[in-house]
Amino acid sequence: MQMQKEIHLTGKDLTQMVQLRPQDVGKYAIVPGPKDRLEVLIKKLENPVRNFSFMEYTMYTGTFQGIKITAINGGRFSTDTSITTEVMCNAGIQNIIRIGTCGALDEKIKIGDLVVVDKVIRGDGVTPYYVDKNFQTVADKKISDVLYEVAKGMGVNVHRGTTWTTDALLRETREIVEAKRKEGALAVDMVSSTLLTICQTYNIKATSILAVSDNVITGEMGFMNPLYYMAESNLITIALETVKKLEGK
Repeated sequence: MQMQKEIHLTGKDLTQMVQLRPQDVGKYAIVPGPKDRLEVLIKKLENPVRNFSFMEYTMYTGTFQGIKITAINGGRFSTDTSITTEVMCNAGIQNIIRIGTCGALDEKIKIGDLVVVDKVIRGDGVTPYYVDKNFQTVADKKISDVLYEVAKGMGVNVHRGTTWTTDALLRETREIVEAKRKEGALAVDMVSSTLLTICQTYNIKATSILAVSDNVITGEMGFMNPLYYMAESNLITIALETVKKLEGK
């Protein structure tokens, strides 16, 4: 007996499962990874309404200075990111901003700096099921431009360019890292490739802005560094201000 459906479970199926409709969400979504960052974000929205809570993912929609914005803890890795990204795309959200973390691949990039993504080297295990190996994963230039402009205007140390996404956190060997640096990667994360690639397949505008939590080259770990926590807070402010600018406010 063959499978009765072409795809066992689709993004549309998931969206219907959580009873999410296009009118329930905003034109923009801001997507942190962990729930604690989501909780800080929704406190900045007016009248946030919980759209759904499914497994460990929770989505809210509220307004920020009159602009309807959706917020969801979108996942920490490529697999869970693919689930939440499919839901957002199938719900009809048109602009998605990931606020996450990364490891620097340049000794000049410091803990607490920010990185705006322009292009991603795909090293995740999800996107090969969506696109072929020659597919170019890129961020939406307009959103990235505004994120960079807002961050610079706040006086934050911000970089932009190519990043690398990997699933193998504990296999960032010297040989692999140097190879990705030669390809132009200035930082590494575990999400951007999946988010941006899936959004591209749906023609949804998306980008990532990442806080530097550690430096792979120098070996410095900054997860307990106050500069890193300040950068996390700045990500939320920058994303909200970017939405305002995109709306002409």
